[in-house]
Amino acid sequence: MNPLDRYERLVDDAEAFRAACDRPLPSVVRVNGIAATPERAREALDEEGVTYEMVDWSDRLLRLPDGSPGTTWPYVHGWLHGQEEVSALPALALDPDPGDRVWDACAAPGSKTCHLADLMDDSGVLIGNDNNLGRLSALRHNAERLGVSNLVVTNDDARNFSLDSLGIDALDGAVADVPCSCEGTCRKNPDVLEKWSLGHVESLVGIQKGILRRAIELTRPGGEVVYSTCTFAPEENEAVVDHAIETTDAEMVEWDAPLETSPGVTEWEDQQFDDSLRKAHRVYPHQNDTGGFFVAKLRVGGGDAGEEVSA
Repeated sequence: MNPLDRYERLVDDAEAFRAACDRPLPSVVRVNGIAATPERAREALDEEGVTYEMVDWSDRLLRLPDGSPGTTWPYVHGWLHGQEEVSALPALALDPDPGDRVWDACAAPGSKTCHLADLMDDSGVLIGNDNNLGRLSALRHNAERLGVSNLVVTNDDARNFSLDSLGIDALDGAVADVPCSCEGTCRKNPDVLEKWSLGHVESLVGIQKGILRRAIELTRPGGEVVYSTCTFAPEENEAVVDHAIETTDAEMVEWDAPLETSPGVTEWEDQQFDDSLRKAHRVYPHQNDTGGFFVAKLRVGGGDAGEEVSA
């Protein structure tokens, strides 16, 4: 079974959706504001004779029709970082302030983490956590090349993460870009469709719920948590967020995405989700010629919902 068959009823144009999923994914770089302005980065690419196209919704994202920028000096010196367009959404949704205390629960290899550091003006405290020790080397390498200095790297299971050793009582915000079935990456990794199974999806849900719950528990009242995946599966998207809304004091909040999206779904097969899940954003490949993605933004309340867990 091709898992994309499951989602044709969710999209506005099934034929365009399937055609986009079959095309190669464009190569995109993000301008690293810690090291360069968008204008200076474009000048550097012009000087190098590198062809690029401006992404119409962000002056910090450039498409490279000729492929990877890794051999150019602006990339080597940390002015640019290879990052998919949709991968920029979690940091933009959280929109942290300079000086904030922010946790990236599943940080490696570091594209979203370094984007958060950029938005924070490389100030405050940014905790980049991952449970895979091997992948943390990529996070450290990327952070060093991009000049990130406000990063603390940790190696823990995000579901049981503690702030105690860091001397922080609560977070101002968190990003939970959780492990998922990765269907939305099929344009660059076609194998994900061949290896897909509903059993794998179901095996991830408990992990996803645990990570999102912990992000909410560690975030101060009034702080915000962004949940994201690169899958189309409602079981891993709306169902996980719906569970968090039911069992914690977090609630969905509006976020105006800068590119074309579809609202989150409120029903799937035999499941019904809270109406506020419409505030979530689904990105389908045919809408903006990108990968697939899901983003939900929640605000943590001050009530007593959910269990009390020490930081």
